[in-house]
Amino acid sequence: MTPFAYARATTPDEAVTMAKAPATMFLGGGTNLVDLMRERLAQPERLVDVSALPAAITESGDGTLMIGAAVRNSAVAEHPLVRSRYPMLARAILAGASAQIRNMATVGGNLLQRTRCTYFYDVKGSRCNKRDPGTGCDARDGFNRIHAVLGTSDACVATHPSDMCIALAALDAIVHIAGPQGHRTLPFTELHRLPGDRPDRDTVLAPGELVTAVELPPLPFAAHSTYRKVRDRSSYAFALVSVAAAVDMAGDRIGDVRIAFGGVAHKPWRALTAEAMLRGGPATAPAFLAAGKAEFADAQPLRDNAFKPALAARTLAAVLSALTTGDAA
Repeated sequence: MTPFAYARATTPDEAVTMAKAPATMFLGGGTNLVDLMRERLAQPERLVDVSALPAAITESGDGTLMIGAAVRNSAVAEHPLVRSRYPMLARAILAGASAQIRNMATVGGNLLQRTRCTYFYDVKGSRCNKRDPGTGCDARDGFNRIHAVLGTSDACVATHPSDMCIALAALDAIVHIAGPQGHRTLPFTELHRLPGDRPDRDTVLAPGELVTAVELPPLPFAAHSTYRKVRDRSSYAFALVSVAAAVDMAGDRIGDVRIAFGGVAHKPWRALTAEAMLRGGPATAPAFLAAGKAEFADAQPLRDNAFKPALAARTLAAVLSALTTGDAA
């Protein structure tokens, strides 16, 4: 591991000021960053520890829930208001990693974790544009079972690894950011980037910017939501496909719906096409399956992951069927 300087911040503004030094990175729980440093995929000259920043979950008068970026993942999953109002978020967090990691990992760190593509981590043996821009992408012609089928580019087919982020994308979350130019907010769906020709850039954050909180707007029918993760084994595995969904029924038809997919793209994939097809339509298995297929109409599968579009459509249909028949627990 390369030597580095260390500083500890107690406020977001202090952290941003400390991060003005060159080659500085923020350290939360360290569950991903420390691994990246060990593998020399990240070599900061200075770490600013932000784990001591205010770690609270607060509710405003209109029902908005504000989750500090330093809150531990397990604390979010266990919070009574999250469990009752946003069950998809609690279930998504519990579907990820181990209890030990969830107890250490922070919300801000979860949002900014890097891909688990094996070619990205194979520093000595593989080409990776995300790791070394311009070198190529060995995943495209390699073993690509876990890789992306939506929003890919010739430069990268890696997937975003987070479960939490899929639920946040479906819930219309808002990201609060502090940086050298001041404070700003951003719709969650605009935080992460598709790869394009710069897959080394995972987010739209500018140098020195720090995620300070995630805002969950009041969405009454989010209480009727769930998260389902399909993976090769029941624990310690990243999603082949995952679905976060919430449904509001209007009689026997769908009044409103929120859907996001994981395991299929470089970023959490908000399923706007499927949502538009479903609103006002019948709550039937054929309708659910058709919406899923429409969302993946532009998918570009690789040799080993051609099963993903059909699997995603079937998983969506199963999730929506469970939600609309009261069988989603």
